[in-house]
Amino acid sequence: MPKEKTTVFLVDDHPLVREWLTHLIHQQSDLIVCGEAETAPAALLAINSLKPDVAIVDISLTEGSGIELIKGIKAAQARVAVIVLSMHDERLYAERALRAGARGYIMKRETAGKIIAAIRQVLEGKLYVSEALAALLAEKFVDGQTTMASPVEQLSDREFEVFQFLGQGYDTRRIAESLHVSMKTVQAYCARIKEKLKLANATELLREAIRWQESRSAT
Repeated sequence: MPKEKTTVFLVDDHPLVREWLTHLIHQQSDLIVCGEAETAPAALLAINSLKPDVAIVDISLTEGSGIELIKGIKAAQARVAVIVLSMHDERLYAERALRAGARGYIMKRETAGKIIAAIRQVLEGKLYVSEALAALLAEKFVDGQTTMASPVEQLSDREFEVFQFLGQGYDTRRIAESLHVSMKTVQAYCARIKEKLKLANATELLREAIRWQESRSAT
């Protein structure tokens, strides 16, 4: 009797990425893609139904939040091992993703072999991060670091997402639609961001968000 294959669910809003990942995973005799989604709400619904062994999730989705999706998966299906596959710099997002419940973080620029290695490592119950990130996290632990490297790191996951959207030129209504929250909730997040970053008004907040976004794009 053939051995049952390990099931993988894909969450990415780019069809070509999902197609490439499916092709890569299906080259492995013991792995199979059991489903895919391009939005956080659709992904959570499908994962609750299919109960895959692994979910590969992007941080940036056109509808919903990758970080909040990870939290939702871990709350509803704790046994699903989540790996983040993202274009975003691991120095900014990996620690948030791991705190949310992800078992691995890998950049999209990495090789196909490393993606497969990440899947196999988390299936063994281990964490998968790059050597550079592992060294950074170890240094933080050894030094007992509790201070943040930048004021932006003080933001909660939701506040950080709103800040990013502002930097990308989203208005309050569009942010609310993307995160599936009310405009009033977004305004409350903006107020807390201003307080944490010591910004006087909405104009300063927008200017700081755009400046931060441009600085990230330049690195």
